[in-house]
Amino acid sequence: MQTALDTPPGPGRVTIADVARAAGVSIPTVSKVINNRDGVAAATIVRVQEVVERLGYETSLVARSLRSTRTNVIGILVTEFEPFSTELLRGISAATTGTGYELLAYAGLLTGSSRPGWERRSLSRLSGTLIDGAIVVTPSEAMSAASIPVVAIDPHTGPEGHATVDTDNAAGAREAVEHLLALGHTRIAHLQGRGDLASSQLRDAGFRAAMAAAGVPVDEHLIRPGDYQEERSAAVAHELLTLPDRPTAVFAANDSSAIGVLHAAEALGLRVPEDLSVVGFDDVPQASTTTPPLTTVAQPLVDLGASAVSMLLAMLRGEPTTDHVRLRTTLRVRSSTAAPPVARG
Repeated sequence: MQTALDTPPGPGRVTIADVARAAGVSIPTVSKVINNRDGVAAATIVRVQEVVERLGYETSLVARSLRSTRTNVIGILVTEFEPFSTELLRGISAATTGTGYELLAYAGLLTGSSRPGWERRSLSRLSGTLIDGAIVVTPSEAMSAASIPVVAIDPHTGPEGHATVDTDNAAGAREAVEHLLALGHTRIAHLQGRGDLASSQLRDAGFRAAMAAAGVPVDEHLIRPGDYQEERSAAVAHELLTLPDRPTAVFAANDSSAIGVLHAAEALGLRVPEDLSVVGFDDVPQASTTTPPLTTVAQPLVDLGASAVSMLLAMLRGEPTTDHVRLRTTLRVRSSTAAPPVARG
């Protein structure tokens, strides 16, 4: 004969009523057990906990927050899930393991859209009842006025004096261009990132600083916006590589743009690195699997995420934290760069 303890719940989400029915106790008894309240026999507690585990019952985040004012959930807000944010999520996830916090990843924009202030609107939806604090990736506005603790990774406007984490974009770009100059390139193009991002502006500044230090004039006709987008960069690179006096090297502001350059070169029958050298920025996983593997400036993306978690957890504990963390970049030299082709006389 089948007992209430053996009866599986119906289809859909497991409810507290399902647990009570399966355990053969009342709903208030289940509520006392899952909320660690007194007045329940030890044997009953064990039986209810076994049913909770077997059925996979989870209390609502909203209900949990109403009971305790805390959800033990950290929100991760990104514009979209692309290679850069995905690698950051890896670091955030690893650093959160064992802390007692869960993660809620939230994409605030549709791909290709532009809605300033998406972070503020997203935080207003999530804070208070769903998340205790948030890590926001490349926010477009200051996060210091948020109602919950917030750490910003690579904010549009750069360090804002309040809980930000980024890398030394200018130094990384300068090292990339110095690498191309050391190989003998002087006609170097630059595919810029998004104009509204401080990281893009700093990478452009690093490019120009390296050229100036080497005494090589910058040809402004070789400076084009790639907007951190692969397709856009491929189209721009096609224009650059069909110029009568085309560049022998391209420094792209991120790996997606650099991959677009590789596609444009292949379509034009140009060999990389024999005819064209290409350098990217970020070192996302795809960078090492392109043909040829991409020379790039590695941002410590996993460490960026981990640093943001460490800072946020300290804020949630009410401990003092540093306002800004800046991490170093590393040049990863692979097979997409070489000496420029010998000019034909």
